[in-house]
Amino acid sequence: MPEIENHFLDYFNKIAPNYLKYKKRFKYYWQHIARYINYFINDEDSVLEIGCGVGDTLSQLGGKRRLGIDNSPQMIVEAQKNFPDLEFVKMDATNISLDEKFDVIVLSNTIGYFSDIQKVFESMKAVSHEHTRVIIASYNYLWEPILKLAEFLRLKKKSHRQNWLSISDISNLLELAGFEMYRKSKRMLLPINIPGISWLINKFLARLPFFNLFCLDQFIFARNICHTTNNSSEFTVSVVIPARNESGNIENAILRMPKFSKHLEIIFVEGNSTDDTWQTIKDIQEKYKNNWDIKIMQQEGKGKGDAVRKAYANATGDILMILDADLTVPPEQLPKFYHAIAKGKGEFINGSRLMYPMEENAMRPLNELGNRFFSAMFSWLLEQPIRDTLCGTKVMFRKDYINLVKNRKFFGNFDPFGDFDLIFGAYKLNLKIIDLPIRYQERVYGDTNISRFSHGWLLIKMVGFALTKIKFW
Repeated sequence: MPEIENHFLDYFNKIAPNYLKYKKRFKYYWQHIARYINYFINDEDSVLEIGCGVGDTLSQLGGKRRLGIDNSPQMIVEAQKNFPDLEFVKMDATNISLDEKFDVIVLSNTIGYFSDIQKVFESMKAVSHEHTRVIIASYNYLWEPILKLAEFLRLKKKSHRQNWLSISDISNLLELAGFEMYRKSKRMLLPINIPGISWLINKFLARLPFFNLFCLDQFIFARNICHTTNNSSEFTVSVVIPARNESGNIENAILRMPKFSKHLEIIFVEGNSTDDTWQTIKDIQEKYKNNWDIKIMQQEGKGKGDAVRKAYANATGDILMILDADLTVPPEQLPKFYHAIAKGKGEFINGSRLMYPMEENAMRPLNELGNRFFSAMFSWLLEQPIRDTLCGTKVMFRKDYINLVKNRKFFGNFDPFGDFDLIFGAYKLNLKIIDLPIRYQERVYGDTNISRFSHGWLLIKMVGFALTKIKFW
């Protein structure tokens, strides 16, 4: 094994002086990789690139701190010469010894050259914290004969024999090293720039099912596997209950609310009701003030999204939850959401009404059919299963929501419901999104505020919005 490592080291030392010039010949391809990785890097992130080579990829990434390591001394010399504003260190990827932890770790087309990939992944543990994101770019093994042919025709620099791994191979190695893959994607069907044609193929055709299987680049997103605890009183929680014309449900929301965290804050937000909902909320706050921490507010704007944003801005809990005041998602189900996020099963817990059978009149057949269609659409758009985008109950950490707000300028104020603002924001923050099935119940008081046609049209607009901001950007 040392012979293999020395063989690669000699190879990279030899090509280092001219490597940046060579890569510029294929800048269309390399810039595409950097641009995609950069989509998931935030301004405040610290970034480590393992196997940074001559530093060109790292130079295109965002973040407040960027550091590159490589085992080739000549590559490091070239990187420091070409990008003097960045920091580069000669270091073996199987023995990373840095006295800091990074928010994002990037491996861009390097794992094919490691003789012990698992050891590299295990070494990343020393420089990662519980929220570190690992982004791996590698070649799709289906392209091996094509790239070999390109080398034979001298269209590509000849490289030494390397590892050709499937996504499942990489996922397995990550798991052995203590990481879990939570998202995968493939991109780039045509890696050379033919004006107009490459743009059309890579921007649209490459993102479509079936064609996507044959893309050159595969991307794996991973995070630390959390070692969970059974301590159910570790976090405080804010439960936000938007309420419009829900007078008959307000007290039941309190009576049926279980106590499941260190401290539970309940925030009612009344939204321009035409009944006595606001008065009822004030009465309930007074009635239960000795048993519950209840805060109340009225929204000046319109829509559930506006109500949630107002409440979240004033919430104090470590974990933020939404409970619709119609109680079709039972309050008794909230401990499930709490334990899922508190134990690290996911970082954005999305309620799903579409797994268990519903009560007879809980959801109209046309609504259910539409929800299932949009479930498939958004699962494709977000590259991970999202069974139910419009379930009212969504849960995330307040610290992540604060970052979502900072990042909101990317999507803008586009969503009156608030569901997509949170889902898309969680995707852009690179959080692990996981569905939690709930038993959806029939409303017992009042009428639904949902219009199947106008809100169906909103869903169609959200698909179009996601296409431009997530899939086809």
